[in-house]
Amino acid sequence: MGHTELREGRASADGPRRPRLGAGPVPQGEGGCRQVITRERVLEVLDKCLRYSQADQAEVVVLGGDTYLTRYATNYIHQNTAESNAHVYVRTVFGKKVGLATTNALDDESLRATVRLSEDTARVQPDLADFVSLPGPEPGDEDDLVAAGPAYAERTASFTADERAEAVGRITALSRREGFEAAGAFQTGVFMVGVANSLGVRRYAETTRASLTAIVMGPTGSGYADDLSVDAGAIDPERVAEVAVKKCRDSQDPVAVEPGEYEVVLEPAAVADMVTFLGYLGLGALAFQEGRSFASGNIGKPVTGEQFTLWDDGTDPAGLPFPFDFEGVRRRKVMLIEDGVVKNVVYDSYTAGREEGKTSTGHALPPDLRYGPLPLNMFVKTGDATLEEMIASTKRGLLVTRFHYTNPLHPVLTLITGMTRDGTFLIENGKVKGPVKNMRFTQGILPAFAAIEAVSKEARLCDMFGLGAVSAPAMKISSFTFTGQTQF
Repeated sequence: MGHTELREGRASADGPRRPRLGAGPVPQGEGGCRQVITRERVLEVLDKCLRYSQADQAEVVVLGGDTYLTRYATNYIHQNTAESNAHVYVRTVFGKKVGLATTNALDDESLRATVRLSEDTARVQPDLADFVSLPGPEPGDEDDLVAAGPAYAERTASFTADERAEAVGRITALSRREGFEAAGAFQTGVFMVGVANSLGVRRYAETTRASLTAIVMGPTGSGYADDLSVDAGAIDPERVAEVAVKKCRDSQDPVAVEPGEYEVVLEPAAVADMVTFLGYLGLGALAFQEGRSFASGNIGKPVTGEQFTLWDDGTDPAGLPFPFDFEGVRRRKVMLIEDGVVKNVVYDSYTAGREEGKTSTGHALPPDLRYGPLPLNMFVKTGDATLEEMIASTKRGLLVTRFHYTNPLHPVLTLITGMTRDGTFLIENGKVKGPVKNMRFTQGILPAFAAIEAVSKEARLCDMFGLGAVSAPAMKISSFTFTGQTQF
């Protein structure tokens, strides 16, 4: 949940090779690790900026941390990077006028200038008609200024470049033995968030994150696997290597199949991709209030089949937990869809103020992200089936490892389009017959989840745009629309 990730997205093997954000010289922490900002410095910056402000209300958010990345391609590590950075966001309020300014310079002069810029910006803004107030403190806040918790793993904080290289080496060694080429990334990070405002909110916490991705490529097909955790020690490179290599081996010499309606068995990464877009398109209060959401006018109504239940819980250690949002409001568990019925959307302080009787659910994003509140720690209810049972019950369909380059077409209809990638297989009479060439799908998310026939017992934690995570099971869906085919 580091801000570099929030701004740019998680590093990936198949993403564009754009430069990452830079940072200037920074002091060294213990063991030679770079450390741009400490807990004490974060709290000092929060307090100073609030003192400098003359606004009716002021809020300061400090996002900092250290990110370490090992990239590899063609079975060789080609990049090791370490980045330390911190960003300060100052939001000021005069009446209903709101301004925002940011800096990554932490000296007093720069902090004063940032506060002044935020205030000058606020003064010339039109009134934000629905703005009520920044959030105030909650009961128990005096005991909530903590530096670690379930979101933090010391193993990740101390993970070294040699350990990342060793993990990558297991993947490349197996890939090389099979005559394939592997590419991917192993990223670890320690991130800190501090939030304070003039109404009395004052919070600080740290989190860690580790992610490993592998794409293994052969002459005519590829395979994919990944792992994601708060704890780098829980990352399993052996499993990632074995799954990606087997997928690649099984994907060689694919055949083309005609577009159309198919039964599908979607592995967790594919399900998580759909759930990610469901949350992004329709489960935040801003989209709901502006009529851009499938939930608009449908609270309490069924929108999927009864086998689909989805909730958000930023405190569950099975995900990527964090105790509060970027306004300092405690994260709350929110039931989003229960047995197919839309129950709630998530709120920040601004969207809560637009509806009578609503309060923030602890889902505010960083101040410079204008999407409105979003669910960032979603969990799909598991079922009682196995992947093998789903395949065995399929007369003619497709087994899909994951989707790639998914894009929304119609938010209210939850219509999305994208490609299958890194392992798509034909199922006939309950058996996997062989690989097929990648296909384009154009499918409504809600109609797909209305056609669920089975859900797996087990779930996997999958990345969500680098912002959060989705815990998703595999699913069998009775009808899924494929609209095009490829030559690979």
